[in-house]
Amino acid sequence: MILVTGATGGVGRHVVAQLRARHHAVRALVRDPSTADLPSDIETVRGDLADVASLSSALADVDSVFLLWPFFAADGASDVVDAIADTARRVVYLSAEAAAAHPESFWAIVERQVTESELEWTILRPTGFAKNTLGWADQIRSGAVHGPYGAAARSLIDERDIAAVAVQALTSDEHVGKVYVLSGPATVTQSEQVAIIGAAVGRQVRWIEQSPAEARPQLVEIFGDKSFAEGALDTWAGFVSEPEEVTDTVQAITGEPARSFDQWAREHADDFR
Repeated sequence: MILVTGATGGVGRHVVAQLRARHHAVRALVRDPSTADLPSDIETVRGDLADVASLSSALADVDSVFLLWPFFAADGASDVVDAIADTARRVVYLSAEAAAAHPESFWAIVERQVTESELEWTILRPTGFAKNTLGWADQIRSGAVHGPYGAAARSLIDERDIAAVAVQALTSDEHVGKVYVLSGPATVTQSEQVAIIGAAVGRQVRWIEQSPAEARPQLVEIFGDKSFAEGALDTWAGFVSEPEEVTDTVQAITGEPARSFDQWAREHADDFR
């Protein structure tokens, strides 16, 4: 049995679907099974990573766990990792590429807790998520996106490609003890992302540059965390002079090339209309 946390989210939902397609026994950890909107043959169990006691039913008879930590702080994560280790054999943790440069981030802290456990582990460090551009949807509809660092070059990755690597790591022994940086096939600046989305929906959309000072209050409101907003600004600033890393890890592990941002935008065009 494979337990998927974050099973209704952008990546977890695809992990569930791809495991199901391969006929693996899957259990989805969800806060509310009645609103999970997962296939009827997927077992859903109520639980919350913020309450380790609520995980006992979800972890029963589980061999492997896809772990996504959904909070901006690592408080309580060690208890969750211990609970997984008490029952399961393997964990695949969805971290972030930023963990390498920010050892005090929650991503890095949870990484250390996972790698120091008795579990077989694999760490996935994706670069920027293509799906995060959905946050621009209202601005795309208005014809202009306001933001800082339009020249920041991101190697955005399709959530399905992250899920495909996770499925391989959950079901194959060859990925145990590995840390993988996952990316899309090329870098695309933020202003170029807006133009690509505009082309996908059939209208011209402009990027309007903001200063960091102008963007900061909006980012704090969006993220709900001042330090995370500051970290995002610093990261984007860095990607102006040094573009985000591009790897071929998705193809090396899955046998299929990573999807481009152009493809992602075309397939999600209706979300921006």
